[in-house]
Amino acid sequence: MFAGLVPDDVPDVRGNAPAPWWRQVVDADWRHPEGPYSSSEGRGDHPVVHVSWLDAQAYCAWSGTCLPTEAEWEYAARGGFDRRRFPWGDDLAPGGQHHMNVFQGTFPGHNSGEDGWIGTCPVTAFQPNGFGLFNMTGNVWEWCSDWFSVTYSMAPRADPQGPVWGERRVMRGGSYLCHDSYSNRCRVAARSSNSPDRCSGNIGFRVVISGN
Repeated sequence: MFAGLVPDDVPDVRGNAPAPWWRQVVDADWRHPEGPYSSSEGRGDHPVVHVSWLDAQAYCAWSGTCLPTEAEWEYAARGGFDRRRFPWGDDLAPGGQHHMNVFQGTFPGHNSGEDGWIGTCPVTAFQPNGFGLFNMTGNVWEWCSDWFSVTYSMAPRADPQGPVWGERRVMRGGSYLCHDSYSNRCRVAARSSNSPDRCSGNIGFRVVISGN
């Protein structure tokens, strides 16, 4: 969990030396987003978090859906725009208006919450993109089906599927922790990855339903 969101009454919290703004919170899960004494009640319109790629795949198997490929995710995120930094254009906050849930202020110590949210926000908190899809950037990272590859940019342009094997799965979209001073990962084209068994308070997923 991000240190700034860990409740004061959570015991046995351990830090992460390479990234001290992260804390290990025992028994934090999708039902208890901030630890065992918290609850997801009242957040049914927020993205689910603390879900690993393996968890997401299990949900897809149960629901008859699937995770998007990396190419599908980016196509959907662009909403019909090509070569734009964000789903709405090139400016992060055009006219001073926020279009996604990211970190404002001084990272990691102070989030001013200028966009109205600290932590996750409801999926409809901001306007949808040109395809009617909400929160394609910001809020939480989203798992894709592909294995991560550093040579993705050299893949075939028509529906690239990613490598057949790897160590980390692709994540797209950035999260509420993205800040200009630390990362530029809320761009539509930005990429990240994680081990398929890892989860955190800023990783979620969305699914694809095949058309008839």
